[in-house]
Parts: sequence; structure tokens; C-alpha cells
Amino acid sequence: MSTGNGVLVRVEDVHRTFWRGAEQIDVLSNLHLEVPRGEFLALMGPSGSGKTTLLNLIGGLDRPTSGSVEVAGERIDRMSNRRLAAWRARHVGFIFQFYNLLPVLTAERNVELPLLLTHLSKSERRRHVETALHVVGLTDRSGHFPRTLSGGEQQRTGIARAIVTDPTLLLCDEPTGDLDRKSGDEILGLLQALNREHGKTIIMVTHDPHASARATRTVYLDKGRLSAEKPE
Repeated sequence: MSTGNGVLVRVEDVHRTFWRGAEQIDVLSNLHLEVPRGEFLALMGPSGSGKTTLLNLIGGLDRPTSGSVEVAGERIDRMSNRRLAAWRARHVGFIFQFYNLLPVLTAERNVELPLLLTHLSKSERRRHVETALHVVGLTDRSGHFPRTLSGGEQQRTGIARAIVTDPTLLLCDEPTGDLDRKSGDEILGLLQALNREHGKTIIMVTHDPHASARATRTVYLDKGRLSAEKPE
């Protein structure tokens, strides 16, 4: 199956069911989504609507109960765990609400972590790290530990780590949720620049209409179903 018409992500008839004891919980039901290459998509919806579950399916961190998930022409729901881990390391950059930086490593060492899974030499890794830190405007803070960085700087470090492998897709889970408005606006501006100037395809989960306004398209998830219109 190929992703024609410039579609990078295609989710078809996806169901995701969890079990709580004997109770079946249908988190996603009959879900369809297409994301064109180069789009900045905001995914909104109330807590518990399945936004993070959908993001994890697209990023290969979870598998659907049924249906298909295709990214860049590959059916990732059919991959073995080993192949999926290698695919994820190459194609997906994750940006989290709480940064997930290792406190014992400097900013540049945190950014380098995904490259340790590659065959790049030490000097090649250093060049990639320097480029990523330059893109996010943190070159002068590269030797600092997370505890000495502001929230915005920590998130910039997280973004640099996400882009250091030049991934196909950036997946952001509430990237401004732990930041004040000024820092959040700076991060949103950076994501817009990555989309517009570097051509990155971005899917961002957010509760914030201010954040979703920066995206090129917004879809709403409610009770496991997607809509182009905000639910009443």
C-alpha cells in the first residue's frame, strides 16, 4: 500500500480497546485520519478522548486492536517489535509536555541520545547535535544541565533531541502545557518554523485553542471519533 496524493500518515478504520478487569473500554472507534506531508495538525479534545492513544499509534508506541496505521507508505501496525523500534528511531521525533530530559546529562548530551542508536561516528554525532541546538537557539546553553535551564529552554532541548535525527514526523503531546504563555508562544513559534522553513510534518495534541491556532489544520476527537468541527 502506498501513500498517494502526498499523504504521509493514513489511519484507517482503527479501533483501540483496553480492558479494565472485565470491562471493555473502547478508546478509539472506527477512526479515519489522513495527514498530508508537510502539514501542522492540531489534535484537540477533552481529557480521556483518546488523543494521546492516537498519537502513540501513529508513533509506533502502541498498536491498534484492529484497523491499519500507515506512515510514509509502511504499515507500522504489521511490523515486528524489533523492526518497529528501528523504524521509530529513524522516522519519529517525540516532544513531551514534561520534557523527559535526563538530569545527569547536559543539554547537548540529552540531544545526542537518539544518535547513539545510529552508526554515526562521534564527530558526526557532534555535528548533528550542534545543528539541532542552533535550530532551536540553544547553542550558548549546550553545556548546561536541565536544572539550570528555564522551562522554555528545557522544552527547546527536548525539541532539539526530537529533530536531531531529521525525522519524517514530529509528534507533540501538550508541548506547551507546562509553560507560561510567553515561553509557550516561543515554543509554538519554533514549531511553526520547523513546519514552514524545514518542511517538518507535525501532529500536536493540545487542550489550548491558542496553541491550535498556530497549526494549519485542527481536528477534534471526542468519544473516540474524529470531527473537523468542535463538539458542542
